Amino acid sequence: MSNNLIVQVFGVLLPLGMLHANAASASVMEEVVGKVQVAAKNQLSNHAQSRGWVEPKLEVDVVRSNRAIPSCPSEIRVESLDPRGISRMRFVAVCASLPGWRYEYIARGKVSAKVAVAATDLMYGKILSPIDLLQVRHDITLIPDPFSDPAELEGMAARRSIRAGEIIRQNMVVAPQLVKRGDQVRIVARREQIEVSMAGEALDNGMRGAIIRVKNSSGALIRARVIEAGTVEPAELP
Repeated sequence: MSNNLIVQVFGVLLPLGMLHANAASASVMEEVVGKVQVAAKNQLSNHAQSRGWVEPKLEVDVVRSNRAIPSCPSEIRVESLDPRGISRMRFVAVCASLPGWRYEYIARGKVSAKVAVAATDLMYGKILSPIDLLQVRHDITLIPDPFSDPAELEGMAARRSIRAGEIIRQNMVVAPQLVKRGDQVRIVARREQIEVSMAGEALDNGMRGAIIRVKNSSGALIRARVIEAGTVEPAELP
């Protein structure tokens, strides 16, 4: 075979070989991207379930690369490098049978869900009631601590002014002080069908469920649990 013929043959075969290699690499890339997308959606789904998001809608976009990826003769595994991630999740694809076969990927997540928002402008210190709250779908990708159920907020106090339509977050509200130091309170002890009460003076501030010091009408100091505004019960009561 003449040199010219050999050159011509290789000139035809080489591009065909390159096309085949590129097609194989593209196929592997699609397989890996598909696995990363599934892993990212599972990660977002786990977040949604653990945080109690209402009717979450999850979107995932895997950032693709132009690099060539060789075939893996065994199963390709995808592992999360940051299980807490939402908006930017990192994954690594590995081939168990090929040491060094390791490729990292970024998946961008987007989440919307129904969350509690202010129905109207709320002033600092406002005690929230059902008419102050709405449940609306919002993008919460970058908001890790919304309230899903408006009922969770009833009776809470606004820690700052909140605009109408604003998503209410954990740090925007606080349980109100139902008893303040110096308040006259009613100490109530209940057992079965019997109820006994007496007057007392609160020596501490307290929200619902807080244990505070109370001086009863006899002058004795007791530990009491706040049960509602102006009312406590002995903390030691079974």
